[in-house]
Amino acid sequence: MIIELGVYLLTGAVVGFMAGLFGVGGGLIVVPVLTSVFAWYLDTPHIVHLAIGTSLATILVTSLASVRAHHGHGAVRWDLVKQLSAGIFLGGFLGGWGSQFVPSKELAIVFAVMEIFIAINFILALQPKPHRTLPGPVGNFFAGVVIGFLASLVGIGGGTLTTPYLVWHNISLHEAIATSAACSLPVAAAGTLGYLLGGMHATDIPPFATGYIYWPAFLGIVAASSLTAKYGARLAHRLPPKPLKRALGVLLLLLAGKMIFFAHA
Repeated sequence: MIIELGVYLLTGAVVGFMAGLFGVGGGLIVVPVLTSVFAWYLDTPHIVHLAIGTSLATILVTSLASVRAHHGHGAVRWDLVKQLSAGIFLGGFLGGWGSQFVPSKELAIVFAVMEIFIAINFILALQPKPHRTLPGPVGNFFAGVVIGFLASLVGIGGGTLTTPYLVWHNISLHEAIATSAACSLPVAAAGTLGYLLGGMHATDIPPFATGYIYWPAFLGIVAASSLTAKYGARLAHRLPPKPLKRALGVLLLLLAGKMIFFAHA
């Protein structure tokens, strides 16, 4: 167990640094890494579910610092957070709870497909053209349901989906990123609850897990990532952003390939 905890601390240190360096939620990196680690240490058929559920639980904690920082700069559009959050929470819970009905290998493929799309976006530096206004509270609610469902199902914070949605509707990139960070909280909270409840009656759940949340990995990642994220962010300010995003895209493609390999192993 001591060696295993050391692995989770190392995972958290690497993930925190990468998240700070590339400015993305750790779920895109945490899920593929934990899938490999869990396959080595845990004897359970629920490897991918545990990786995603644990990833969402870590995002719930680690995103708080990001939200505080953005709020301190006055960049969070709390009016939009209120409109999106109810839908995001509902979709996030449905995605997390509904994951119990998706076999582990199929869930790995879903994650890989989404990660490939995100990677291509980073490599090609695609940006949605802002040419419309936001649809209003009802439209934002249903948009939130879709964002929350997809983000929760694959264990990412939701910022990768919320930011393009807001930019597409003429919200400035600075405000879109900050608002998306705040929207990651209901995604992570609802998704964590969904994965926890969805896995309560699953068989072959390993010790130290509640539902699909594996607490040793959660503690190790949260403890270490909070210490290393600032060093990644510091380095990011010294590097040109476009090559950095392309490098992230290549990394995500490799991680997506790893998930596909796991699904067919």
